[in-house]
Parts: sequence; C-alpha cells; structure tokens
Amino acid sequence: MSSHHHGHGSKITLAGLIVTLGIIYGDIGTSPLYVMSAIVGKGAINADLVKGGISCIFWTLTLQTTIKYVILTLRADNKGEGGIFSLYTLVKRTKYKWLLVPAIIGGSALLADGIITPPISVSSAVEGLKVYNSELNTVPIVIGILCALFFIQQFGTSFIGKFFGPMMMIWFLMLGVLGVYQMTHNWNVLSSLNPYYAYNLLRTHPSGYLILGAVFLCTTGAEALYSDLGHCGKANIRISWIFVKTTLVLNYFGQGAWLIAHEGQTLDSFKSSNPFYAIMPESFLPYGIVVATIAAVIASQALISGSFSLINEAMRLNLWPKVRVNYPSDLKGQLYIPSTNWLLLSGCIGVVLYFREAINMEAAYGLAIVLCMLMTTTLLNFYMHMKRYNVVFIYFIITLYLIIEFAFMAANLSKFTHGGWITLLIASVLMSVMAVWFLAKKIRNRYADVVKLADHQQKLVDLSGDESIPKYATHLVYMTGANNPEEIESKVIYSILQKRPKRADIYWFVHVDVMDEPYRMDYKVTHVAEDDIIRVDFRLGFRVAPRVNLMFRKVVEDLVKNKEVDITSRYESLNKNNIIGDFKFVVIEKFLSYENELPLFEKLILNAYFFLKRFSLSEAKAFGLDSSSVKIEKFPMIINPPKDINLHRIN
Repeated sequence: MSSHHHGHGSKITLAGLIVTLGIIYGDIGTSPLYVMSAIVGKGAINADLVKGGISCIFWTLTLQTTIKYVILTLRADNKGEGGIFSLYTLVKRTKYKWLLVPAIIGGSALLADGIITPPISVSSAVEGLKVYNSELNTVPIVIGILCALFFIQQFGTSFIGKFFGPMMMIWFLMLGVLGVYQMTHNWNVLSSLNPYYAYNLLRTHPSGYLILGAVFLCTTGAEALYSDLGHCGKANIRISWIFVKTTLVLNYFGQGAWLIAHEGQTLDSFKSSNPFYAIMPESFLPYGIVVATIAAVIASQALISGSFSLINEAMRLNLWPKVRVNYPSDLKGQLYIPSTNWLLLSGCIGVVLYFREAINMEAAYGLAIVLCMLMTTTLLNFYMHMKRYNVVFIYFIITLYLIIEFAFMAANLSKFTHGGWITLLIASVLMSVMAVWFLAKKIRNRYADVVKLADHQQKLVDLSGDESIPKYATHLVYMTGANNPEEIESKVIYSILQKRPKRADIYWFVHVDVMDEPYRMDYKVTHVAEDDIIRVDFRLGFRVAPRVNLMFRKVVEDLVKNKEVDITSRYESLNKNNIIGDFKFVVIEKFLSYENELPLFEKLILNAYFFLKRFSLSEAKAFGLDSSSVKIEKFPMIINPPKDINLHRIN
C-alpha cells in the first residue's frame, strides 16, 4: 500500500502539477494580497523602502522557501508523508528524547496559524469591494464565506478539488500578467534583485528591522507546503514551484513599480488602499476581486486539510485525545475531523470579529509560524546528522537559517502587543493539551500493572472447560495495551477470573501498535494455548484508521481458511448445525481512584488528562468497534495507594 502512495508522488504529470497548484500553494500564493500594504503601512510611499522591501521579499522567497523548504526539507519525507510530525517520527529514533518538545511546539504553532490564515486571506480579498464603497462593512461577508467553507468540509474536497488546480492556475497567471503590465512603466524596479537594497533598507531605515515582520508574511505558506507533501509528492512540488515563484515575484515587482510611480503619496489617498488592487486596470477590477476571493478560499482550504492531517498524526503519536475521524471520499489522505473543523471555524470567526480588517490581522500573523519554522530547523539538524550529511554543510545551513529565523522572530515579536499574543495564546493552549496527553500516558504506562500470561494460562484453560459456570460468550475479545505478547494487564485477568468469571470457548487478546510508517497494515497471530487463547497484534501506519472490528473479522476469516481455528459454537445443538459462535469485545476504561497519593505534578497532569478524556471518543469507538457486541468495564486507576492506614481495633 505504501509503495503505491510513494509512487504517486514521484511521477510528474501535467494533471499532477495542476492539482499541486490547487492543494499546496494556496497559502503562499495569496500573500501578494497583503504583503506590500503591510510593508508600506500608513506613511508616505518611499522609493527606497519599496525597493528594499521587494529585495527582501525576493531573497526571503529564495533562501527560506526555495532552498530551505523546496530543496532541503522536502527530502525529509516519511514514506512520502511530510510535515513536522513526520519529521519528528524520522528523528525520534535518535537517542534524544527531548526532540518531542520542538515537534509539539511546531505542530501547535502550525495549528494556531490555521486559525489566522483563512480570515486574513478572505478579508484581504473581499476588502477589494471597498473600491466601490469605502464605508462597506466586509465583516459579515467574510464570516459568511468562512461558514460556507467550513460547512462543505464534511462532504470531502474531491468534488470541489477539481476546480482548485485550474482556478489557482488562473490566479497565478493573473498575478504574473498584472505584474508585467505595471513593470512596463518602470523596468528599473528590477534592480531590486540586487541584495544590496535589502541590506541598505535594514541598515538605514528607522524601522528597517521591524519591516522584516511584514516581509516575513511572503513565506508563511512554506511550512504548509511541507505538511501537504503527502498529497502531491516532492517532484510535482519542485517543478510547479518554479512557475509559482516566478509569478509571485513578477507581481511583487509590479506592485513596486506602481508604488514608486506614486512616491510621496499615502495609500489611503487612493481609491484602493491595497497596492494589489491598485495595479489592476479599472475595467478588470470586478474580475480581479472575484478571482482573489476564490483563491483566498482555496488557500484556506489547504490549511484546513493540513490541520486535519496534523491532528490525525498527533492522535497516532499519542499527543491528542482520540476524536472522530471521517473519510468523506476515496481520495488518499482525505480526512474530515468534525471537532477540529468546528473549533477552527469558531477560532476564525473570533479573529474576524476581533480584528475586523486584514491590515489589523497582519499583526497577529507570522509570530506563530516563525516559531514553527525554528522548530523545523531544529529537527532538520538532527535529520541531516542522522543521514550523515557533510558536517560542514550541516553547520553552515543550520547556522544560516537560525540567524534568518531568529531575525524574523525578533521582528515579529514587536507585533506581540498588536495581536501576536492571540496566536501565541492559541498555540500555548494546544501545546498544553499535547503535553498533558503525552505525560499522562507516560505516567499511566509507568504504573501499568502487567503480569506474565504464562502464570495464568492454565487458569484460563480450566475456566474455558468448566461447565458449572454459565458461558459468557463463545469468543471473548479483550483489547490489551501490553506490548509484549507474553504479558497481559492484571486488570484483564481480574476481569476474566474474579469480577464475574467469564467463561468462553476462546479468549482473544488484541493489541494495536501504531508504526512510524504512514500506510502500513500488518498483523501477527500468536497461539498462546491451542484452541483456547489467541493473541493478535496489529501493526498499523499512523495514517491508517484503526477499524479493529473490520480488521479482526478479516483475521478470523484468514485463520478459519487456514484451518488454524474453529469458530463454530461449541454448544452441541448449534455445533451440529455449523452455527458460528458469538464474539464479544471487552474494553476496559480507567478512571482516577480517590485512593491515590501522588506527587502534586503527576496529580495535576492526571486530573487534566481525565478532564480532557471526557471530550474524547470512548476506547470502543476509537478502536472502531460495533456498539452491539462491546462491553465497557470501568476500573479505578490506583497508582500510589496510601502507605499506612493507622487504624486501631478497640474492644
């Protein structure tokens, strides 16, 4: 299965390139909507500022997007899958356990960014309508578009996906043509390709350094580009990036040419205060606004899909509560996570209502994503060491990008009070959830009480044949978390032998192992006691839905076909008529017992964990088990019982 997926990314086809335009480049492709207006700001237009700004944009796109992401980071794919969690999965085999920290920070920052990108893209596009009515309140229109966008997610994006690629093709061609059209009035703007202009701006302009915060907006989509690698494959991304970068740069230069022609004036004095719309011929403007709005919706779509993939990987890595995942279409990698969808929508609406205009959102935008880029650089360092890259090359690249990204970070920190705190607050909440979920699992595993299966094997065999006890089920299936096939949790043994003796013809123990590969689907069968105890271990990729019910049925069919097991009922009358026995699943859920004396930190983590657990899927649903054949048993989780109880008997 993984080979098919792998191959999918390595073939370059025209259709593949067009699909890539639609899926990958929405975020970075819509940046011309707001970057130049952020650089120029409210003051008078200054030619040195414009030339320096464009020079900074060109070199940022070259160094940050082209070299770091398109050339270097795309090499770090996990069987064709990209994104910060895939990168972490590759490097977590090293001896450094702390690498989980940058992965959590980066993943949370990218999710927080997903709450700002749709509002800023859609607002920037819709605000073009202010050319016709400067008093127009765009907030209801923006919220309406966002609600429609999030509403259609549940149907899968394949039915609108067909329009994405061709539409983005039109968008990028429009960017390029408009840019060239303006440059014909002033070819001199091309001299900004000289990095001296960028250097000069940062050195001489009074707020030159802070302008980096606005320049950074031109590369914010680079991280999303890496996350969506699995959808398109690196070859298609690399080829299509040549076209995308060319059109982006042409548009920025076109906006620059127009701005230089109006030196000394302020943006507010024009019909459109956004240079993106100002460079359009008057007659073309309505079409430009429509195309820009559609492109902004597509940009938002790319980030929403990326957020679903990210949450799904976080669940598989035990960093997020189990939530419902739907697969709305047959398209590989297509997911829909209802809880994430509605959370993102409420976040987006909150952002629109708080900031109201795109120019205000620019302040909140960028701070979270530069944090994510720094975390990717950190993990990339370990990846390159692991792959034995030339050490001098590694140190040169990592030092270069740490300098660039810390410079962007410092510039973006100036936005903290203007709204940057919002994305950091959202990212912090997400980080806390991931940290709590991970640490609680660690604490639980540390205290998990497992026993040797061999010590209880005979008891189970005896119970199975004891006809004085009424039969509980023909086949009794327990989900077990014990990794070692020779071990089993003591609570499973307690449930079978003591809680209420559960006699069954065959006891099955099923364990699910999530592997570091995306699409692996293997299973292994261990016959612990012939005809009485069987253990099944599933090894599933982190992108595979654990539909244990279906998979287990398939395993049983294979075992019956190979004559390894007889699943007909052992009741004489039913056996005679070849009637299959019933299967009953038992899932054990824990709750925190009062009888615990825990260190304060562990107590806080576990309380937070059980609070979050209320909002997550039950274990049965998380494993994809049918409700009719499942019994949930609740067990108190006693980790550290009180040592001594000073109880005295009196006569």
